[in-house]
Formats: sequence, C-alpha cells, structure tokens
Amino acid sequence: MSLTHIAFIMDGNGRWARKRHKPRVEGHLRGAYKIEEVVQWCAERNVKYTTFFAFSTENWKRPKSEVDFIFNLLINKISEFYERMNKQGVRLIFTGRVKEISTRVYKICKEYEEKTRNNSRIIVNMALNYGGKAEIVDAVKKIIEKGIKEVDEKSFRNFLYAPEIPDPDLIIRTSGEMRLSNFLIWQAAYSELYFTDVYWPDFSEADLDEAIKDFNARQRRFGGIK
Repeated sequence: MSLTHIAFIMDGNGRWARKRHKPRVEGHLRGAYKIEEVVQWCAERNVKYTTFFAFSTENWKRPKSEVDFIFNLLINKISEFYERMNKQGVRLIFTGRVKEISTRVYKICKEYEEKTRNNSRIIVNMALNYGGKAEIVDAVKKIIEKGIKEVDEKSFRNFLYAPEIPDPDLIIRTSGEMRLSNFLIWQAAYSELYFTDVYWPDFSEADLDEAIKDFNARQRRFGGIK
C-alpha cells in the first residue's frame, strides 16, 4: 500500500529513564536524538511526510522544571539537527499554538522553517503545544473571523494548521499506551493505528519496519467494500 505520511506519538521517555534510574529529562534528551534517526529511516523508505507529537496542550500540567527543559532542549538542539537534516533535504515545519509558548521559541521555529523551506526530500512536522481539539477550535475561530457561513469537509480542512500535509496513513504510538491522546483528531479519521510496547528512546529501525509490514498487511477500505 502507499505510505506517504507516518505520524508518531513519542511516548515513554520518562518511563525509559526511570527504568534506568535516571532523571526524566535524560529520557527527553534521548528521545530528541531518536527523532533525527527516525526521520532518516523514513526518508530512506521514501516516506514524504512525518509528524512528531513533541509537546501537547496538556503537557503544561507537568512540573515546570521538566517543561522548561523540553523547550530549552528544542532551542539548544534544533541548530545541531538542522546542519545534518538540511544536508538530507529535510524541510521543518512547526504546528500548534506555537506563539503561546514564548516569543523566543516562536522566532526560532519560524527561523528554521524559513531556512529549510526549499527542501523537499521529506517534510518533518513538529506538533508543538498541539492539541487536536485545539486545532479544530482554532479552525472554527478563523472561519467565524472571515464571516464564512457555509463549510464542508474539504473547505474546513483549509483552516487547519497545515492543510497542505496529507492525513497520516499510519500513526505509531510507543510505550504500550493504546490511545490517540488528542493527537490529529481530524486527520486521523481513517489512519491505521499501530501500538508497540517499546519506549520511544528504544524505538529501532527494525521496529519501524515491523510497523510498516503490519500496515502493508491491512486493507484500507475507507468505509467502502473491496
């Protein structure tokens, strides 16, 4: 089957660290480097789009020290990742309520979107301060502000954060949890879901191939009959 877009719910960083008697932030650090590896593996398999659930609108409930570490990690590592990803033709975009994080984070995200905008080998969408319900609410607000009286599914899509990105064919969640957790609620309507017990920092190339193999064995009917 055609596999154009894979989305990842990167779960289990904290549990990975706790299992090794390390601080939770060590798990986030390892998880950040895992993103780069997974992007490379997907590009090698001709996947054109990847989305990573980097920080949810609900993650603000976590301890402030952990939240601060995650955003400082983003700021400190993005330039390091950029040098390597840019050579591989990676385009970076950031979706979610990014402006609400901080002016500093927002400016950095926009800077690297601009730096990579001409790359086309693979599009990497980082969902940052993202919530599926929030995205739908924000889309409705845009429609109201424009005074639009009628919409259908096709026109509504134009008001989502990244309407140019096709819906994910496959959503992979690590760590054994079996739910979407408010991720891509609109876009995931017909996505295939794959759950693995592996914690995100341990997710391997073999795990990715196993998920793709499972995907290829399924029949996608989109409500119809084959």
